[in-house]
Amino acid sequence: MSAFCTDEFIREIPKTDLHLHLDGSLRISSLIDMAKASKVELPSYTEEGLRELVFKDSYNNLGEYLHGFMYTCNVLRSAENLERCAYELAIDNQKEGVRYIEVRFAPQLNIDNKDLTMEVVLESVNKGLARARSEFNQREQIKNGSEPPFEYGIIACAMRMFGKANFSPYYTKLYSIHCYSEPMEVIKLGALELAKAVVKIRNERGIPIVGFDLAGREDGYPAEEFKDAYAYVHKNFMHKTVHAGEAYGAESIFQAITDLDADRLGHCYYLFDTNRVQDPEIKDRHDYVEKLASFIAEKRVTIEVCLTSNLQTNPNLKNIKDHTLKNMLEKRLSVSLCTDNRLMSNTSVTKETKLAIENFNITPEVLKNITIYGFKRSFYPGPYFEKRKYVRQIMSYYDQVAAKYNIRYDKRGIY
Repeated sequence: MSAFCTDEFIREIPKTDLHLHLDGSLRISSLIDMAKASKVELPSYTEEGLRELVFKDSYNNLGEYLHGFMYTCNVLRSAENLERCAYELAIDNQKEGVRYIEVRFAPQLNIDNKDLTMEVVLESVNKGLARARSEFNQREQIKNGSEPPFEYGIIACAMRMFGKANFSPYYTKLYSIHCYSEPMEVIKLGALELAKAVVKIRNERGIPIVGFDLAGREDGYPAEEFKDAYAYVHKNFMHKTVHAGEAYGAESIFQAITDLDADRLGHCYYLFDTNRVQDPEIKDRHDYVEKLASFIAEKRVTIEVCLTSNLQTNPNLKNIKDHTLKNMLEKRLSVSLCTDNRLMSNTSVTKETKLAIENFNITPEVLKNITIYGFKRSFYPGPYFEKRKYVRQIMSYYDQVAAKYNIRYDKRGIY
């Protein structure tokens, strides 16, 4: 086995996770502890039992996969639990060589009463992440510059299906959401109010809320309905990503990059599936898909690829070698390997990277390109000149690790 395929090398190189859901990435032992303390009922109170009943290595369908969120979301309704979960998530990433993460979640789902406001939710998550960063960056090798520091950002998720039933009484009163509103009107209003809230909290509290996301069921909830929310964050200098093409076709992806001006895209599994193109006005589906892929490549819109998650939730994907990452690499699209949900998928960035190397045409040159592009296309919270300095430090450290393992690559193939 080549050195660049080993767990040791993959763990040591600096990595990112740009698509990382907080409520899908708890430690299972912590979930049990928090559930007991919060009096949240679980189907089992042992790790073995929960692995067997809820958090499996494989699932029959997306519904079964999503079932686990019922338990994780229920325990994340206190400031203490939110901070703990965020802290431990950062620590778990640091242990496997991940130097930059962007943690995403829907803060509206955590608002439960007048004490647990959106400000408190975001501040609690930030406290946990900041504490883990501070502890890690106190290491001597970080202080003397021989290794790059650990950094992070927070992404706020708007939910496509976030309607009246999801709003707590406190939130409903806060934003004057009327019971006579139509479902889509309520959802759009919720997204816009989230956009306004996170921009305000970022500006006033200094929390590194670096991006805005749209998650949830695509079918029936098109991206174009969320133009107002995305226009608001766009005009307030906030980056944008969108779950698109996870369970719908190229048209959803097209809307994400044209109507919402997405900087990155989550999943994009069905980007190349011509059978998923449904608009009767599109006569040549193959041409449409080819032009869309070319546009994404030219604009360097980065795709957040989640291999294990797609394999577990997509019944049409039987073999990981058939994943559309193969086509993305052939078309020279900008991709970053991500976990999606570390708990639900029982995965890590190291596992996702190794899975990609073992099943696709990824050479040492390609691996470095993918890895470094995760840093380049991150929504780094500092000014651009600081980000450039950080990326150069990451690239230098990557080369040091590669030399240690005697890994050679053609410099012409590297950024």
